[in-house]
Amino acid sequence: MTQLNNLDLDLAQELGDFPEDDLDVVFTPKECRTLQPSMPEDGVELDSHVKDCVQTYIREWLIVNRKNQGNSDTCSLKNKGSRKDFHKTLQKQTFESETLDSSDATFQAGPQQVPAVAEEASRAAPACSDLELRSLQPDPRLEHLLRHVSAEEFERLNEEARRTNRHPELLALYPSVDEEDAVEIRPVPDRPKEHLGNRILVKLQTLKFDIEIEPLFACIALYDIKERKKISENFHCDLNSDSLRGFLRCHTPSIDLSTQARSAIFSVTYPSPDIYLVIKIEKVLQQGEIGDCAEPYMVLKEGEAGKTKEKIEKLKAQAESFCQRLGKYRMPFAWIPISLNSFFNVSTLEREIQETEGLNGKGFSSDKKATLLQARRLSERGFNSEDNYPTSTLNSKTLSHNTFFKQEGDRLSDEDLFKFLADFKRSSSLQRRIKTLPGTLKVEISPAPENIGYCLTPELLPLKPFSENRNRPHKEILEFPIREVYVPHTIYRNLLYVYPQRLNFANRLASARNITIKIQFMCGEDPSCAMPVIFGKSSGPEFVQEIYTAITYHNKSPDFYEEVKIKLPAKLTEKHHLLFTFYHISCQPKQGASVETLLGYSWLPILLNDRLQTGHYSLPVALDKLPLHYSIHSPEKIPSQMPPIKWVEGHKGVFIVEVQAVSSVHTQDNHLEKFFTLCHSLESQVTFPIRVMDQKITEASLEHELKLSIICLNSSRLEPLVLFLHLVLDKLFQLAVQPMVIAGQTANFSQFAFESVVAIVNSLHNSKELSKDQHGRNCLLASYVYYVFRLPDPQREVVKPGGGSSAISTESRYYTFGRTSAVSVGSKLLQSRVISCSNPDITVTQAATDEEVKSIISSKPMDHSSSRMSYYAEGTNDMSGLCASTRPSNKKHFHEELALQMVVSTGMVRESVFKYAWFFFELLIKSMAQYVHNTEKQDNQRRSRFSDRFKDDITTIVSVVTSEIAALVVKPPKESEQAEKINISLAFFLYDLLSLMDRGFVFNLIKHYCNQLSNKLNSLSTLISMRLEFLRILCSHEHYLNLNLFFMTSASAPASPSPSLSSQNSSSCSSFQDQKITGMFDLSAEYRQQHFLTGLLFTELAAALDADSEGISKVQRKAVSAILSLLSSHDLDPRCSKKEVKIKIAALYLPLVGIILDSLPQLHDFTISDTRSGKGRTGNPEEEQESSGAINQNVALAIAGSQFNIRNSGLPLVSLPYRQSATLGPDTTRNLLICFLWIMKNADQNLIQKWIADLPSMQLNRILDLLFICVSCFEYKGKQSSDKVSTQALQKSRDVKARLEEALLRGEGARGEMMKRCRIPAGNDRSAGVNENLRWRKEQTQWRQANERQDKTKAELDQEALISGNLATEANLIILDMQENIIQASFAAECRDNLLGGVLKVLVNSLGYDQSTTYLTHCFATLRALIAKFGDLLFEEEVEQCADLCQRVLHHCSSSIDITRTQACATLYLLMRYSFNSTSNFSRVKMQVTMSLASLVGKSPEFNEEFLRRSLRTILAYAEEDTDMQATPFPIQVEELLCNLNSILSDTVKMREFQEDPEMLMDLMYRIAKGYQTSPDLRLTWLQNMAEKHTKRKCYTEAAMCLVHAAALVAEYLSMLEDRNYLPVGSVTFQNISSNVLEESAVSDDVLSPDEDGICSGRYFSESGLVGLLEQAAELFSTGGLYETVNEVYKIVIPILEAHRDFRKLTLTHSKLQKAFDSIINKGQKRMFGTYFRVGFYGSKFGDLDEQEFVYKEPAITKLPEISHRLEGFYGQCFGEDAVEVIKDSAPVDKRKLDPNKAYIQITFVEPYFDEYEMKDRITYFEKNFNICRFMYTTPFTMDGRPRGELCEQYKRNTILTTMHAFPYIKTRINVIQREEFILTPIEVAIEDMRKKTQELTAATNQEPPDAKMLQMVLQGSVGATVNQGPLEVAQVFLAEIPADPKLYRHHNKLRLCFKEFIMRCGEAVEKNRHLITADQREYHQELKRNYMKLKENLRPMIERKIPELYKPVVKVHSIRESFRNHSFRKYDAQTSSQST
Repeated sequence: MTQLNNLDLDLAQELGDFPEDDLDVVFTPKECRTLQPSMPEDGVELDSHVKDCVQTYIREWLIVNRKNQGNSDTCSLKNKGSRKDFHKTLQKQTFESETLDSSDATFQAGPQQVPAVAEEASRAAPACSDLELRSLQPDPRLEHLLRHVSAEEFERLNEEARRTNRHPELLALYPSVDEEDAVEIRPVPDRPKEHLGNRILVKLQTLKFDIEIEPLFACIALYDIKERKKISENFHCDLNSDSLRGFLRCHTPSIDLSTQARSAIFSVTYPSPDIYLVIKIEKVLQQGEIGDCAEPYMVLKEGEAGKTKEKIEKLKAQAESFCQRLGKYRMPFAWIPISLNSFFNVSTLEREIQETEGLNGKGFSSDKKATLLQARRLSERGFNSEDNYPTSTLNSKTLSHNTFFKQEGDRLSDEDLFKFLADFKRSSSLQRRIKTLPGTLKVEISPAPENIGYCLTPELLPLKPFSENRNRPHKEILEFPIREVYVPHTIYRNLLYVYPQRLNFANRLASARNITIKIQFMCGEDPSCAMPVIFGKSSGPEFVQEIYTAITYHNKSPDFYEEVKIKLPAKLTEKHHLLFTFYHISCQPKQGASVETLLGYSWLPILLNDRLQTGHYSLPVALDKLPLHYSIHSPEKIPSQMPPIKWVEGHKGVFIVEVQAVSSVHTQDNHLEKFFTLCHSLESQVTFPIRVMDQKITEASLEHELKLSIICLNSSRLEPLVLFLHLVLDKLFQLAVQPMVIAGQTANFSQFAFESVVAIVNSLHNSKELSKDQHGRNCLLASYVYYVFRLPDPQREVVKPGGGSSAISTESRYYTFGRTSAVSVGSKLLQSRVISCSNPDITVTQAATDEEVKSIISSKPMDHSSSRMSYYAEGTNDMSGLCASTRPSNKKHFHEELALQMVVSTGMVRESVFKYAWFFFELLIKSMAQYVHNTEKQDNQRRSRFSDRFKDDITTIVSVVTSEIAALVVKPPKESEQAEKINISLAFFLYDLLSLMDRGFVFNLIKHYCNQLSNKLNSLSTLISMRLEFLRILCSHEHYLNLNLFFMTSASAPASPSPSLSSQNSSSCSSFQDQKITGMFDLSAEYRQQHFLTGLLFTELAAALDADSEGISKVQRKAVSAILSLLSSHDLDPRCSKKEVKIKIAALYLPLVGIILDSLPQLHDFTISDTRSGKGRTGNPEEEQESSGAINQNVALAIAGSQFNIRNSGLPLVSLPYRQSATLGPDTTRNLLICFLWIMKNADQNLIQKWIADLPSMQLNRILDLLFICVSCFEYKGKQSSDKVSTQALQKSRDVKARLEEALLRGEGARGEMMKRCRIPAGNDRSAGVNENLRWRKEQTQWRQANERQDKTKAELDQEALISGNLATEANLIILDMQENIIQASFAAECRDNLLGGVLKVLVNSLGYDQSTTYLTHCFATLRALIAKFGDLLFEEEVEQCADLCQRVLHHCSSSIDITRTQACATLYLLMRYSFNSTSNFSRVKMQVTMSLASLVGKSPEFNEEFLRRSLRTILAYAEEDTDMQATPFPIQVEELLCNLNSILSDTVKMREFQEDPEMLMDLMYRIAKGYQTSPDLRLTWLQNMAEKHTKRKCYTEAAMCLVHAAALVAEYLSMLEDRNYLPVGSVTFQNISSNVLEESAVSDDVLSPDEDGICSGRYFSESGLVGLLEQAAELFSTGGLYETVNEVYKIVIPILEAHRDFRKLTLTHSKLQKAFDSIINKGQKRMFGTYFRVGFYGSKFGDLDEQEFVYKEPAITKLPEISHRLEGFYGQCFGEDAVEVIKDSAPVDKRKLDPNKAYIQITFVEPYFDEYEMKDRITYFEKNFNICRFMYTTPFTMDGRPRGELCEQYKRNTILTTMHAFPYIKTRINVIQREEFILTPIEVAIEDMRKKTQELTAATNQEPPDAKMLQMVLQGSVGATVNQGPLEVAQVFLAEIPADPKLYRHHNKLRLCFKEFIMRCGEAVEKNRHLITADQREYHQELKRNYMKLKENLRPMIERKIPELYKPVVKVHSIRESFRNHSFRKYDAQTSSQST
């Protein structure tokens, strides 16, 4: 590996220095929604708790950034983030498949216009063949094709062309790795922010009644009726006109803008269909009940003239006077509910709510994908973010209502409201019970926009963006969620809500009737102490000092529904209280009397024991003025006064009030309250004893109490704990490091604080309500560590004077670190980050540095030359304002304290610490980073940054955590999952430590981790999986390359785990050649030491690929994807974009090549992934297996030696480096292969060539095999619309035949044998085949990601296609480069002979796929260079490759793309020319080209003959222009060949027409094949084309027959060539398979000489070819269910295999036979063979088909309507639907009666027919369905022309058809060549029917096991009393009397005997039924028996009557039989029968 040693310095620096200050501590301003942060009122001295809270809410985030973050990690960015623009840099690649798409339409439309008539087709044919090629215009030719150039020059030019315009980054084109594997993505937690639910904007547009006489006021709120809870605060607004508002002028001192809002934003966290928006309407108080006041609104209408107008005017004047007098009092008036059901749609809701429960952790699954979602979803959801509650259903709606409900004075409470709403929801019948008022309400409800201009928070603070020009603001309305919302407080909010509910003055004096309560918030007892902190209502001041409740007229115990919202002062004292004053309001003006009459007082102190009072209170009411100092006591407990206070009803609680707070200062939780109070008593100077709740605490007991409160913290409720989480943790960390002096004693709270933190962490993780990210980290804690946590402030300690340090004032304490602002970073790969420069404007208090800091600074080595990597830039300290903060020397360091506590923890605490280690690890890292930052230790050597004790602690922690992982991972799934998470957090910890500590130290930790795990774990897959995830995270480090590349010289290496070795190479600077280059491609021990992390990763990969344990495939996927993501990160890392850097990096990964080559046998073989779809299987994805479609032995065996020219190489198989390991899935394989290509692309090409030159041929063959798989793997899949994916994956355009050739007969030699063995799936592989297809489908969707979102836009699909097109092109070009390297290296080494075939195989394979023109141009250039360089070899030894090549090149000659055609023509011409030069006769190439064309024409529906003709013309032009060849016979031979090809093309024109008519198409192909009877090669090709077509249509039997015919053809040829007794004797041997095969024996010696060159030269005309054809035929027979035939086929194969001693194949064959016989036993009668129909065509429109009759074979269980519909549909398309008619009956057709302009089709169901003697041989179900050529159908008729009549006149015609060939044949319809008819007389029909009935009875009776239902059904039909035309009727018609005609005697007797047997069978059946019935069927059985007896009685006389004449003695028995035979069936000639009917 020395080549890595002489890395230039600048190169190293370019790769990014490993800067010493890797981590950067930045302060980021907290985002604030409001213009100014919410703060307590100014000028108040706050107590320390409030100060702390506020400080926590406004201080900046402290974030530790990685300075170089994003260098390597951005890499994946390009993959995902910036892929938007990435595609713009790409060139569009042109693919044939896509140019075809556009022209497809015309092909498809073709058949519909062209009448598919044979006649017309035949007329068209001559026109084609006459088409003179010369009349066409040739394509442009390649200029230099015929110029003489040396091979070397040719190759050089090719290479130059290939190297230009290449895409530099291969992996940028590759789909990014599945996120599920990307454990190195550490999601950046969401910033803590204020919780907002789903927000809806409600605008009040219209609110008016039919008459407008007075001002009205609306109050809007949300209610959830299911939870019976008000879920929002009130929104007050009004729409009064200025004139009406003027009525109240004297009562409104000012109108603030904020009170004029008419639109509000409501927030709903838990939407449900039960939420209602309730609008309550109030009016100014007036005399009278609500009903009286509402009366005019019900009867009067505005705009009516006359009296009404006067009334309205009068009312208006009245209202004005009330307003002036009573303007400040309101009364309830009306209300209206609006259901929000349609906004929160129910169906989406249920789904979403379940989902969110999952999110908050309920039903939390371990599925990482689900958690990826969760990571993004806390409970903060805004309507416009993607992952909120159901938003899709929310559109803006304007709701109009025109009826209001009148308020009922005695039903005003919330309880009553919920009852009303429930009724309203149920039936809306509320209207019948409550009076309604007509009016108009218009409300617009819509989702609230993200940024809405001019909006105020619930505290009336303006939000950003704030536009001044708006006249009315929007208001945010505070939500009261129905359940807890777990989001920590982030803003200062301090609100109190007071709800007076009920007052009972029923027993009071008469004066208390119209009662109102004045509510005030007092800061003292003087009336002037009322504070203006109550939020005002609409159209008034913002804040008021008092508020009055609405009045119910004449009600002594009123209900109230008022909500009083109060802004609590930040500092509360004992004097603060709520004061309630009760008044009676007199509505009538009385002379001299005031409006208000005082009724009494009540009050409520705000604080009780220094704690905010909330909840329900029943307060007594005092009648008199309150005594002094009343407010410090609660009214219930006030001490007795002098004079005594008078109470209403003797101090009873007559006033019920509820108080609720929404505060981010008051915890409202005892445990938290106590904890905070005690903490603050330590921090600030307080006087003891202090009061906490109701206990007093002295200084002595303080320590004990504080410890208690710390322990109890975790007992507090989860919600307050979460709400104050940031503050609680800050305090605990403060206690952990700060030595406290209490009563002169130093108290240490570290352990208690630590254990409390652990307990909190534990309970937060365990809570089902809280969400976690994909690594199982609690989101709240993650956010805390990332943004909030900072080192506890050392200044808090009360410093004794003279302690040597100046205390820093508290004010500056948050700014001592100097501030820089930045955007958050974190290691999330998917976001690139920007770091802004530091902020120099902030002044910093300089603090004196203490001794410790001084000593550290002085010990710093000033000479940097000795430090590792001296060239790393100094002066990276960009924080000019930094200073060391004061740290007294006795100060504990937080990181050391934390590490210590982790080490010393025990028991449950220890368990939790390691279970949730991630939290403590991240705390450690953040505190270490701040420590390094604060003490300016960045410049210090890393080794001395941290104390040795701390390092020991870290070592211990890592060791303990590793043991914990090993212990957990073997436990049940839940624990093992936990282990995975701990493992990941440990990896992240070490990853972070690499940036802080000495790297040698960290590497040692890594090494110990790996060793420790290995020692403890037995399960290999688990072990590798754990270590892989661990390493994957470490390798994602931004300085990963430095960690690996530069360990070269001893001077610069840190203390690595094996430092002694790292210095070994320090002096060597030798060149590549000095070393054994192959060693660079191996994973050696030396490599592992020098490249520590990469070495570990490769070791894991190799182990994973080697292993074969359970569940290993998942691990293999992980291993490969880890390496792939690493390579991706280099490819997309801007630091690595230089070529020389890439070369160095690629060199680092060379051992991967060795690993991949070793794993070759395990790769998924994409070349066969779709072969198996040919077997017509379906399957379900559940059966999917990981090991589908592997290559396993195949390639492994091939490796044994060279592939070609060794007939039976005697290589022992034992010598193979063969291992049986788990095979890889397709996606894993693809990822591994792309890594291979990446290395090959980026490595030094000279190095690669030298390596290849050194390799043994076995290894080279491995590389070629690998390239072969790569070609198929990176095939371009085309632009897929999402629905195309699966079908495209299953049915590729390429044919079974080509794949069969590829699979069966790849060369001879051991390798060929291996290929044969593996690629014909072994016996039990069939299911694997299914799964394989499915597997492939699945992985295809993953890889293309086309099915993930069904609704991709066209632009997205285009972009995807563009990228994958470029990927396919680049991958194939890398493969081409490799092949060129192999050719050049091996050519130099003179070992070319056996490699040429391998290279050609890969090239030919690549031509078989859909390739871009770019690739094809280069590929054809390489091919031409090969032909020029190795022509002789190619034509003599690589015959098969040459044949393949011809076919592929010819295929491209028919391309629609000009460039491709030009290239292909040039290559084909060169092929012919060199072939001619090589053998001076190119008959072999001629034959191959002809066969290729035939095959192409036969199988490719989309192939275009027009382009191919043009190509032929171009080749002709080459031949004419080739001056060198003019003297030879070559041009004439070329022209001859081209004419021949042209005539073959004319067949395609015909075939095109019948593309839609499979039968006609097969007939045509059959005819073409027959035409080639004298040309075996072409006939074979066409038979295979037919087999291919049949397979596509799932006609497997016919496909197999085509191959049997092909095999017979080969057998004929072989028997002419040589006489071997183990070979079949021509086609005669095949008779047992099918009698039709004899037609292949037509070829005889005089017609054809097999020795002639070019004849029978195809690969199939050999013994292996014969075996190959028969084996595939057997497979197809097996798929088609004809297992018996499989046996016959193998009878021919086995002798050949025996003669070849091929025992491996014999084993396989016999296992297949066994399988076939098993199937016969198991499936026997259950198999379905074909269904047959006679189809006759009548009408001149059919041309040749007119009056033709065929028997069609259709799939089993095809019903008559199906085939009828198919044929009618097809011919309807051809001739027009009206012109086609199906004849419904089967009677003979009279042509004279048919319409000459119509086409008639007659379809009849026919059954196979056998003579009696045949039935003796055809015993099994199979025999009755195989080799059949006679069919029968019956037609009932009567002599008068009706089809059916009475029994005595019912005749029947049996028609027997004979076909030209026996079914199954090589096509599915066969001509009828003969028909016979028999007519049965009525009595003969009766005999046939009775026999049938008797047979049915016998079968049902003797069935095993017995089937009672079946038996009863048959019996019922036989003896049932109601059976019409039943047996009795038949007997009465034919047996009642002896017939007059003696000729009928025999029939009469026969029928009588039939009845005799019938009645006997009935008896047996009845008896059998008796044994089968259950108790409940007894009666039914009795009924059956009665019917049977009755029938027997009725039949007896007829059965017993014999015809005496028949029983005379007879001499000649046989003559009687003869006469009987003559009489029983009268044979009619066809004509006479047609006349008689």
